[in-house]
Amino acid sequence: MLTRKIVPVITAGGKGTRLWPLSRSTAPKQFLQFLSEHSLFQKTLQRVSDSEIYEPAVIVTNAEFRFIVAEQAQAIGAPLSSILLEPVARNTAPALAAAAFVVARDHGDEAIVQVLASDHEIEANATYTDCILLARETAATGMLVTFGITPTEPATGYGYIETGDALAGGAKTVARFVEKPNRLKAEALLATGRYLWNSGMFMLPIRLFLEDLARFAPDVHAHARAAVEGSLRDLDFERLDAASFAQAPDISVDYAVFERTAHAAVVPSSFPWSDLGSWDSVWAAGEKDVAGNVTGQKASVSDTRNSLVLSRDIHVSVHGLDDIAVIASEDAVYVGRLADSQNVSQIVKALARSEATRSLTEVHPTSYKPWGSVSSVLSGERFEVKRLSIAPGRKISLQKHFHRSEHWVVVKGTAEVTLGDETRLLNENESIYVPQGVTHRLANPGKIPLELIEVQTGSYLSDDDTVRLDDEFGRTDT
Repeated sequence: MLTRKIVPVITAGGKGTRLWPLSRSTAPKQFLQFLSEHSLFQKTLQRVSDSEIYEPAVIVTNAEFRFIVAEQAQAIGAPLSSILLEPVARNTAPALAAAAFVVARDHGDEAIVQVLASDHEIEANATYTDCILLARETAATGMLVTFGITPTEPATGYGYIETGDALAGGAKTVARFVEKPNRLKAEALLATGRYLWNSGMFMLPIRLFLEDLARFAPDVHAHARAAVEGSLRDLDFERLDAASFAQAPDISVDYAVFERTAHAAVVPSSFPWSDLGSWDSVWAAGEKDVAGNVTGQKASVSDTRNSLVLSRDIHVSVHGLDDIAVIASEDAVYVGRLADSQNVSQIVKALARSEATRSLTEVHPTSYKPWGSVSSVLSGERFEVKRLSIAPGRKISLQKHFHRSEHWVVVKGTAEVTLGDETRLLNENESIYVPQGVTHRLANPGKIPLELIEVQTGSYLSDDDTVRLDDEFGRTDT
């Protein structure tokens, strides 16, 4: 189907842990709520929601995040064109190549795509809209367009773009790309007035992008095309062919195409932007009180200045400090100077090296399922307490366990419980016992989220003791 609208391509497969302890490899920052009621991924979808300008988005992610992508899009009523599942991580060039082949297949090779990262904080003001429209116009003239952010400081956490000759409308050619500099080099770059931050966002005419990709990175082009041609539908997802995609070189689109093409252009962009790559950038993007503090709902400060205090669960109070980040999740707390928050990655690496603390970098106490979420509340020898939230109209798989029994207590909503050959309804404050080895299922027949407390008891409580007999998401073990 040919289109004259922009086709958004949103990359949402990253597993960064720079915002630890809230962000972890299985629950990365793009799906978390920091200073807003919506996640960064949802806010990215909202920026491409104008149906006069945009087609429904194409999402590139991995199988581990597929259900949370679908759930968060559905929660804000955002239609999606495709959800492409990468079988292995292969950097931005293969990911964008696969997305480009899908867009060409579904919308024609005359389409123009806007590539967005799902974990950036952007103020979509009038300047932002003007930059988007200029980028589209520039791409339509036969240019591969990137967005260069007007620097506000000699930042060392971003790459830089040197601007070249002026193009019509205000865009410029790209003279060269510069890797992340040290402080002195960043100051020197800014002093010239020719450099912009590399945002990692693009506006690409599909045909030209694929032609340049074939010219400069033929292996990426060939294997990405084969991965799309061999892809399989799985519910609402499209699984790229694993064997083909795995052969694609692990290379960024900057190295593969933009640093080699003669068609690179940049739109100088002065709208507020941050990649939220560290806690000090979260502080900079947040709404501050008169003392320069950014705090969440479960935090309070006294005689404290220029600090960031966030807590997911417990209430945190901070007194008499300056330039401090205090970040509390359900099972870990980070405290450090805000100015040093770029070093969180060193802590994460140290934790990951120890068997005793590795899980703190990987698994979040709250995990997302295709039917809702599960939060670990308390665990001990032969027992674990969890809080389950099941979305309206959803149900867990029909399953059984060989080594544990379960107790369910309904906290909110109405539960439809299948136990053996019987099905019954449980209302708030009612409970039921699920014996070891008995087939069972839990469903939410209502119109509000169903919340329960689950108490597991037994000799073995790991998830691999779950045998799925029937599942609406195709996850069966029989």
